[in-house]
Amino acid sequence: MTFPVVGMVGGGQLARMTHEAGIPLGIKFKLLSDTPVDSAAQVVGDVVVGDYRDLATLRDFAHGCDVITFDHEHVPTEHLRALQDDGIAVRPGPHALVCAQDKGVMRARLDALGVPCPRHRVVADPADVTAFAHEGGGYPVVLKTVRGGYDGKGVWVVRDETAAAEPFKAGVPVLAEEKVDFVRELAANVVRSPHGQAVAYPVVESVQVDGVCDTVIAPAPDLPAERAVAAQELALRIAEELDVVGHLAVELFETRDGRTLVNELAMRPHNSGHWTMDGAATSQFENHLRAVLDLPLGDPRPRAPWTVMANVLGGDYPDMYGAYLHCMARDPGLKIHMYGKDVKPGRKVGHVNTYGDDLADVRERARHAADYLRGTITE
Repeated sequence: MTFPVVGMVGGGQLARMTHEAGIPLGIKFKLLSDTPVDSAAQVVGDVVVGDYRDLATLRDFAHGCDVITFDHEHVPTEHLRALQDDGIAVRPGPHALVCAQDKGVMRARLDALGVPCPRHRVVADPADVTAFAHEGGGYPVVLKTVRGGYDGKGVWVVRDETAAAEPFKAGVPVLAEEKVDFVRELAANVVRSPHGQAVAYPVVESVQVDGVCDTVIAPAPDLPAERAVAAQELALRIAEELDVVGHLAVELFETRDGRTLVNELAMRPHNSGHWTMDGAATSQFENHLRAVLDLPLGDPRPRAPWTVMANVLGGDYPDMYGAYLHCMARDPGLKIHMYGKDVKPGRKVGHVNTYGDDLADVRERARHAADYLRGTITE
């Protein structure tokens, strides 16, 4: 039997962990990486270093691959259509992926499906932002570049017309959204295969700090069962209607008046699903591979009542390996996942997972390990 070759565009930590999930399955993995020292390029055997924005490079890379998938959403949509025209399986396809690439397109598609979203509109200039603000009761307003933003980049909360000028300096379209008065952020992660099989992971709570995911709790505490099921059903419906193949993360706002609004979509493994590496019967990374290869999907159910993921961000303490002794000795059940990145302040360099029966204990263990590895605590 000839095992398939999965080509992944992008050499970040998502590609690294997807490759890891494919090893026991015997799946061959080929990587298109920006540099030879990117996170995934350090561990994948078959690496092509090149520019994903260049169509000729993409075509050369795709040669010999059975399917192409992605570590990020930044590959030009027209290039993906060209690969499809060449007969190459691209999953998710460009017709779906554009909804994760372009926030304006995403909002229009979700509106057409009747999906609840924050009030929004593409705006032309700062005066148009002010008009949008007054349509809903005034400032503050959230402004987003329609393409390219992530982890808080390309997102502004503005409180007057002067501040609203900043996003327009990049010369790209800008989306205005109401600033939602939310209780917390949730995420519904689902996986869908080409023949329509789909699975849903438990809905999680995602705690953000300065626009960056800090902690994920699975399942979301105190979320009524009927609302959790409704969020899963919504994510599954979006995956089906947009014809997503692979992993889909639907980021949600839980509002103070009891609504659930869609904030963002990501069509790849996602930070809110990292807990599944140790906390679910089948990780998001393995199920993403199964989906893009049209294999039967794995069981998404949790292994323990609670799992907590905490991101390890770089700080002023570069010797994270030296901190392993303390963390591993203190908590033998702790799972540490590092990305092979240089330690820089605020940079995601790894994450930790903990699990168990007592949420307070599980959360404290994850928080302690992440903070100790970062160097913000010393005991």
